[in-house]
Amino acid sequence: MDNLERRPLGRTGLKVPSLCVGTMMYGSQTPQEVAFRQMDRCLERGINFLDTAELYSIPPDPKTHGNSERIVGEWIKQRNIRDKVILASKVAGRTGMKWIRDGVEARLTAKQIRIAVENSLKRLQTDYIDLYQIHWPDRQVPNFGGTLYGYRHYDDDYISFEETLGALDALVREGKIRHVGLSNETAWGVMKFLETAEQKGWPRMASIQNAYSLVNRFFENDLAEIAMQEQVGLLAYSPLGQGYLSGKYLDGAEPKGTRLSLYGRLERYQTPAAERAIRAYVELAHDLNVAPAALALQFVTTRKWVTSNIFGATNDQQLDEIFASLDIKWTRDIERAIHAIHAENSNPCP
Repeated sequence: MDNLERRPLGRTGLKVPSLCVGTMMYGSQTPQEVAFRQMDRCLERGINFLDTAELYSIPPDPKTHGNSERIVGEWIKQRNIRDKVILASKVAGRTGMKWIRDGVEARLTAKQIRIAVENSLKRLQTDYIDLYQIHWPDRQVPNFGGTLYGYRHYDDDYISFEETLGALDALVREGKIRHVGLSNETAWGVMKFLETAEQKGWPRMASIQNAYSLVNRFFENDLAEIAMQEQVGLLAYSPLGQGYLSGKYLDGAEPKGTRLSLYGRLERYQTPAAERAIRAYVELAHDLNVAPAALALQFVTTRKWVTSNIFGATNDQQLDEIFASLDIKWTRDIERAIHAIHAENSNPCP
């Protein structure tokens, strides 16, 4: 794809495409044969960056746990292309979903991180993971829309940065993971990991994977500065607000076969101000004669602090719109129009 950029992944020396294949619905909403076709089409266009996690498929369920990694791993094996793809996965943070850790509370201890990596390597059928990310902190900070109810401070019962990063360092030295990153992390957490890495000579966090979209630009408040100054670039997830920015859910619609109709769990994008903001962005896209999803994607892709934009698709039409987003020439007029809407409808979906 002519407009697909390759951007530095932190200070690792590795470059990744500006679009990344998100696989969290593989094995639940997206069956294996469809997932294979999607990954084939993406690879043909130079999108060779794949993001998965031990937790996936989504929604979390012990029956589908690990299915995403299994499907990605089987595709890589059948195509014999391990050296042609950049593979990212994640270790789950602190959670009461005990089936992730064979009946015990998941924590970011050295022992549990090693178990998680070994299990992911088996499911992915590979000897190494290019980017291994902490899916969310061990600290009980508000996450996944939790800030809608205000910030509430956590207690001091959390696994230390030293233990977690030391465990990752050991796995890097063994060659099981190559680089490390964060996800759903705060500004303070990012800086503590960077400080610990510098003090100990351990791996430096190369990226941070947080939610970022037209209706959730909170990353810009503090983390964007860190991303730029410290080269810890954003791997943006939910750039379409889990499908809401396509406009398909406007006026209370619940199209059959969509994530909303199948699983629910989208309260983050159902706040009182969300509909007004989404409608404004959809109308702007129509005025520009582009698909609303393509406009929302290209907004994220064109931000300087974004290393790669993680997308998900459930059918070929959605994938076509994702590819088409790169053809949108981003102008000052579009930028001004986006910011005008943002000024009136700031961050309705944190």
